Amino acid sequence: MPDSSTAVATPPGDAAAQHTNPHHARRWLILVMIGLAQLMVVLDATVVNIALPSAQQDLGFSNDARQWVVTAYALAFGSLLLLGGRLADLFGRKRAFLVGLAGFAIVSAIGGAATSVEMLLVARAAQGVFGALLAPAALSLLTTTFTDPKERGKAFGVFGAIGGGGAAIGLLLGGVLTEYLDWRWSMYVNIIFAVIAFAGSAVLLKNSETDGPRPKLDIPGTITASAGLFALVYGFANAERDSWSSVSVWGFLAAGVVLLAAFVAIQQRVSHPLLPLRVLLDRDRGGSYLAMFLLAIGMFSIFLFLTFYIQLNLQFTPVQSGVAFLPMVATLMASATSATAVLLPKFGAKPLVSLGMLIAGAGLFWLSAIDTTSTYAGGVLFPLMVMGVGIGLAMAPAMSVATFGVDTHDAGVASAVVNTAQQVGGSIGTALLSTLAGNAATSFTAGKVPSAQLAAEAAVHSYTTAFVWGGWIFVIGAVICGLLLRSGAPAKASEDASDATPVAVHM
Repeated sequence: MPDSSTAVATPPGDAAAQHTNPHHARRWLILVMIGLAQLMVVLDATVVNIALPSAQQDLGFSNDARQWVVTAYALAFGSLLLLGGRLADLFGRKRAFLVGLAGFAIVSAIGGAATSVEMLLVARAAQGVFGALLAPAALSLLTTTFTDPKERGKAFGVFGAIGGGGAAIGLLLGGVLTEYLDWRWSMYVNIIFAVIAFAGSAVLLKNSETDGPRPKLDIPGTITASAGLFALVYGFANAERDSWSSVSVWGFLAAGVVLLAAFVAIQQRVSHPLLPLRVLLDRDRGGSYLAMFLLAIGMFSIFLFLTFYIQLNLQFTPVQSGVAFLPMVATLMASATSATAVLLPKFGAKPLVSLGMLIAGAGLFWLSAIDTTSTYAGGVLFPLMVMGVGIGLAMAPAMSVATFGVDTHDAGVASAVVNTAQQVGGSIGTALLSTLAGNAATSFTAGKVPSAQLAAEAAVHSYTTAFVWGGWIFVIGAVICGLLLRSGAPAKASEDASDATPVAVHM
């Protein structure tokens, strides 16, 4: 008589998963390690922002240099993501993941020990380089580790919640570290995350490589893609301080467009493209990439301008400001996990992404009603929670579908496109909405007698203008993504496996 306990513990589907997936038995522990790495990368985009005034006072650098502490990371990260994703595909995701973690920890230690702004800037740029290797490796590991549709939904719900809420947590953590320890701990804290994730991943992960000869790296594609993305991010970063008519803005934006057009042409001709166009041309993946891009634009309007309002108008401390975003993080995490684990397998991404963006847009429109007399409880709290529900509902399914069904040997670069869409969307959102907000403030004060009250009202008007534009971006995105994404639930994961290139497992 067969052992019933064995039959329950190892059902046929589970046995098949273990045979084809070397990570299956330890998949949940691997998720913890991947989540830690993702949290570290996402935190780093905001945790340093709160610490900048203290770092500026300590190291004695200018306001222009202060902007570059943020921009140096964004430039390196955004321009090298596609290369990082392809390197993970070519040389193994475990190796890329571990190298990214180790490098990120080392340069974070250098940044924390910086004795000059030049040393800090080099460390921030190096963080971007290793982050560009780490982020796509993490997402592609998640993609290849969780192949069962139900478990995949749960895993991507957690990953999406970290991606959406990590920026807000970074504001809180940056405030706590700066207020109670020192600004340098906004860099040192990465070492803790990286050491834990490195030790766990070194034991848990197996390196998977495609059988047969290793494809060559697409050098022309790498150069044009990296240079094009650099030019785009740099151009939009310049738009925050220069006018749109400045050569430093439109010149780099035009160069970025030309270089990326050349990149697309190259990808159609080379035998081993950096980004196979089949990855982009799938309707579901294309719609998901667009959703991540537009969500990043709208989210930056929330974090950037609402942080100004909370600190300058409501007079919250950095720590209080971070705590103020936690209700949004809570609703975002609840929405993201339930969306992918429960709703995505039943309804597919199309209604979830569209409805989520509409809900997030409604939250931004609601938030645009604040004025100089509003309170946190009366004007900010509930719109913030609504936005958390909407962003979680849209982001986690979009992130899951963006990497679903992709060939195993393309998983790294497909994951890199997700991160690239977010990074470029964030850069565009910051520049575009900052410009619209600045113009709104100028128009509001035109012809009026200057006063402190007028300045406060103009500032709030600029924030609410950004919220309205962010809301419309979400609404338009809901319509476009709804047209692009296919109806119905995703195909079974078994279809994924049938298309995948055979892999050899190495420690």
